[in-house]
Amino acid sequence: MRALLVVNPAATTTSARTRDVLIHALASETKLEAVTTEYRGHARDLGRQAAESGNVDLVVALGGDGTVNEVVNGLLHSGPEPERLPGLAVVPGGSTNVFARALGLPNDAVEATGALLDALREGRERTIGLGLAAGTPGTEDEAVPSRWFTFTAGLGFDGGVVGRVEQQRERGKKSTHALYVRQVVRQFLAESNRRHGTVSIERPGEDPVTDLVVAIVSNTSPWTYLGNRPMYTSPKASFDKGLDVLGLSRLSTAAVARYGTQLLTSSPERGPHGKHAFSLHDLDQFTLHSKVPLPLQMDGDHLGLRTSVTFTGVRRALRVIV
Repeated sequence: MRALLVVNPAATTTSARTRDVLIHALASETKLEAVTTEYRGHARDLGRQAAESGNVDLVVALGGDGTVNEVVNGLLHSGPEPERLPGLAVVPGGSTNVFARALGLPNDAVEATGALLDALREGRERTIGLGLAAGTPGTEDEAVPSRWFTFTAGLGFDGGVVGRVEQQRERGKKSTHALYVRQVVRQFLAESNRRHGTVSIERPGEDPVTDLVVAIVSNTSPWTYLGNRPMYTSPKASFDKGLDVLGLSRLSTAAVARYGTQLLTSSPERGPHGKHAFSLHDLDQFTLHSKVPLPLQMDGDHLGLRTSVTFTGVRRALRVIV
């Protein structure tokens, strides 16, 4: 088997020595080429080259969710063809690793490598669905390139939090759960004077859902982790179904306290709920509109301000080794 290992040297939970050990382990089972990323978007370029070459059977992403997202977007640059494209494997090296954990992989890089080697020997794989986001035709965002996401996207509050985290990381701050919590508080304080939400959800043949402050799109569950605690915004979301959406129409202090507590105590059976929470399950396509430009995030990557994004749930989009 010919394999390409895409290594993010800035992965927060692996050292150079650990990466060397992992490379040697993978090379024992595959004909391996290992490439270290050198710039933002490099993993995407490597994934695209692997897909177009026809000479690679497997691409392994060693890094966090951002590295995985780039590799996926490279592999699917010309569209999903699971039987033709290289399979994807993940060795978690980030601070949270939501996608890898959603696949059932250990959160430790060494243990995950062992699980990957077992899966390769036993021929274990599955074909999963992914989310695709694109600029909405007829709007000022229609020319925005489409982009795949593996587990989550969000327009509004959580996009703002991700943007703040990225600003802090550019200033040399380490990506930690404490950093995210601090930015959640700062984003809330920045938006505390907003009385009404600006986001609406539009679906073909359905009345729109309007005046949302937060709109979180999920392709799987849980949504994220706080340390080792899973947090479920859309407990029924699955790689085997369409997309789920959680919308919140109020962001008062009392509402934030209530929904924050519900997130911390959420479970595979129940997520945030109440008068100002709105949930949709297993959607094939929908559009998020905003009356004002709002920050958009996908898989924890801030993508700038948008007023309209159309989401599509693409079933059986990519083969993954598990």
